[in-house]
Amino acid sequence: MKFSLQLIDRAALIRLTILALIITSILIFGWSLMVWMPGTSYRQALPPLSAADRSLQDRLQRDVEMLSAKIGSRNVGNYPNLVAAQEFLDRELTKAGYTVRAQQYTVAERTYSNLEVEIPGSSLAEQILVVGGHYDSAFTSPGADDNATGAAAVLALAREFVGTKPLRTLRFVEFTNEEPPFFCTQNMGSFRYAQNAKQRGDKIVGMFSLETLGYFTNTANTQKYPPLLSFLYPDRGDFISFISDIDSRELLRNTIRSFRAQTKFPSEGAAMPNFIQGVGGSDHWSFWQQGYQALMITDTATFRYPFYHTAADTADKIDFEQLSRVTHGIGNVIRDFVGLEGS
Repeated sequence: MKFSLQLIDRAALIRLTILALIITSILIFGWSLMVWMPGTSYRQALPPLSAADRSLQDRLQRDVEMLSAKIGSRNVGNYPNLVAAQEFLDRELTKAGYTVRAQQYTVAERTYSNLEVEIPGSSLAEQILVVGGHYDSAFTSPGADDNATGAAAVLALAREFVGTKPLRTLRFVEFTNEEPPFFCTQNMGSFRYAQNAKQRGDKIVGMFSLETLGYFTNTANTQKYPPLLSFLYPDRGDFISFISDIDSRELLRNTIRSFRAQTKFPSEGAAMPNFIQGVGGSDHWSFWQQGYQALMITDTATFRYPFYHTAADTADKIDFEQLSRVTHGIGNVIRDFVGLEGS
């Protein structure tokens, strides 16, 4: 009898050991697939801004204030303001030296416009990088962080790259109608854009969605996450985040590797299933629907920003110094991706 009990205990121990190994293997696989990122997040004192970055900071602040304060809430419910934002961005891109292409479409007898400018590539011209952000805001919100910061960063980067000669083709796009009632529908501006690109056969090899880029805090317990992820990432909202779905993880890792190698600013990354809250929360989602690799660069919006989608999302909440650092860092990544030297 004692011998039989020993055999049972031993068999149970073996089963428990096998189960533990299976669970451990799953956790390691999940971590390596979704959480592991190349390079190391910068965690030292931030260096002073260069004169060029101070100038960039001023331009970003002017443009964010124009969109959020002077124009204000801009969406289907404030259609004249949405048109004013489109006209402002069109003028600024034209002044920078571009020929702006407006992709127009109609919903309920109103016309909406995505704005695109392009720098043709040379030896790899058929390969296209799209850098975009939406210029509309939610409800009655003036939308300073969401998403005047992203629209202003796209504009600033377009100005920076004008006249360059990349190997790959580079497109900057200001998208309309990311917010409700169009969010995650076929009337979302970026959905229309990505759909048309796919129908033309455009070889988009990467898309960066610039979404809510300007709110940072060093206070503990200010950064929230979907369930369980808080065990893996910092509790202070002082970093910029790079987020993709599983299929875009190669693009994500190459992007964050480039950012960390060149930019002294905290960064975190994750490649997660798109059903997890927030993962597909902007214009990159539209490109996934067409089979393109895309990622979002963000301050994590509702997981950090207490004024998300409210009337208090105003320009005084934005840390323009940090927004300048992030925008400069994104510029460095773009240079790597399209084949330009220098930063």
